[in-house]
Amino acid sequence: MRRKKATAAGKPTPRPGKRSGAAEAEAAASWQLNPKVIAGRMGWPGAGRGRSANLDRGTRYIGTTAQVGGLYPFVLGAGLPPEGVPIGPDMLTNELVCFDPGGWVGRLTQNPGVWIMAQPGAGKSAITKRITMAYSAYGYKTVVPGDVKGEYAPIVRALGGQVVRIGRGLDRLNPLDSGPLRPLLPTLSEARREPLLAEINGRRAELLQALLATEVGLGRRPTATESNVVTHAIRVISEKLLGADPVIPDVVALLRDGSGPLWSRLMVNSEDEYRSHVREVTLALENLCDGPLAGVFDGPTTTPVDLAAPALSVDLSSLLTAGNTVVAAGLLATWAYAYSSIDSARAVGMMNRPMVLPLDEMWRALRAGTGMVDAMDSMTRLNRSKGEVSIFITHSLRDPESLPTAEDRAKALGLMDRCDSLILGALSQGELERVSAQRPLTDAEMAMVASWSSPTITGVDGTTQQHRGRGKYLIKIGTRAGTPARLELTDAERGLFDTDAAMRKGKNQ
Repeated sequence: MRRKKATAAGKPTPRPGKRSGAAEAEAAASWQLNPKVIAGRMGWPGAGRGRSANLDRGTRYIGTTAQVGGLYPFVLGAGLPPEGVPIGPDMLTNELVCFDPGGWVGRLTQNPGVWIMAQPGAGKSAITKRITMAYSAYGYKTVVPGDVKGEYAPIVRALGGQVVRIGRGLDRLNPLDSGPLRPLLPTLSEARREPLLAEINGRRAELLQALLATEVGLGRRPTATESNVVTHAIRVISEKLLGADPVIPDVVALLRDGSGPLWSRLMVNSEDEYRSHVREVTLALENLCDGPLAGVFDGPTTTPVDLAAPALSVDLSSLLTAGNTVVAAGLLATWAYAYSSIDSARAVGMMNRPMVLPLDEMWRALRAGTGMVDAMDSMTRLNRSKGEVSIFITHSLRDPESLPTAEDRAKALGLMDRCDSLILGALSQGELERVSAQRPLTDAEMAMVASWSSPTITGVDGTTQQHRGRGKYLIKIGTRAGTPARLELTDAERGLFDTDAAMRKGKNQ
């Protein structure tokens, strides 16, 4: 005698073909209202419920990832954790992509450095500004020590920060300024004051020698003799001023005077011999206070850094008309001043906030000279211990390769290796191959990024044009598979991030 199949509830299940419409409705209602009822081995009874007389046990396949990928090519890597800065939807899965280089240290990354590369107009600055604004909400201090185009000033003001505008008739910056340590020095005991003053004088000499290496100065590294006499001159003046900050004209005046201590330092016995040693470096220092740089670095700092402000921008846009060499000298001086002031404040416990340091227009900074390359190299090695998210933004890997010496080129190319987070916008195939030589990319990743570098697209009005890859990025964290994301700006961001306003203004005039 045939037995009827029993369900989990213990009631006999009628054969599918024998059940009436009313019974089907009753079974459906019972399934929806009673969550304890589960399907039998053959599936839910009734039409359309997956009932099957035979169950397929499935087939096992063993093969390499390349072979199995051909059978099921739709496998994707795990997405990035939903932490930190929201970027926008994943271009493949449409899930939200977030980015948190500071918070991922020790888990997904080993250092918080970020390297961003894309063609002009593809949105490098937009994603950088999104990161800086979001990190500001997390308590980070945004510091833009050399805002060449002045494009970060609106954001810094919106964050309630400080904007210092360097230029003739604007704010002035003293490269030899001791920053926030000056009011602290008189309060310290002699045992603590002497080593701190020696550290300040060392930084002053280092910056002045870096400025001398620019085209505005000597156009080369100072010789051992020149370096020695400049360092000693700064020390002599600092002792005479009793805690006040020297300025470059003070150093020039002492070198021109040629006092006894300087003769002894250079081991010379006549004025002519002394002049032959210091003539070139003295004239180079005077160049830093005259010509296009007059009124910029030749006096006391007019607007000191506000350590309590949530953001800081040193705006150098007024120097653009003076040429690249002047901008390079300005970048070097403002970077050293702002970064050293904050670093010194940290050393004495006056500031403990983490920072975001976006370095836009990186090609200009690299060409500022050896001092800038050394500063960036030091930053990438110490940013983890200091809690700094440093963001390097460039168009091409040829920028580091354009530096004059092999030593500087090696240091500049090493910056990318020490940035665990890589963000790629639209790039040519050749540029992607250069990137892949340092940070391996898959063929699929290269094909996707290269597809964004197509010619610009024209808007419906027939005049508006924008880069086809604008707002599209491949985010690679360490050796993980890249995550393609599309940045979606808010209305407020569109107003603050607009870098094309000057171009539109010129067309409409």
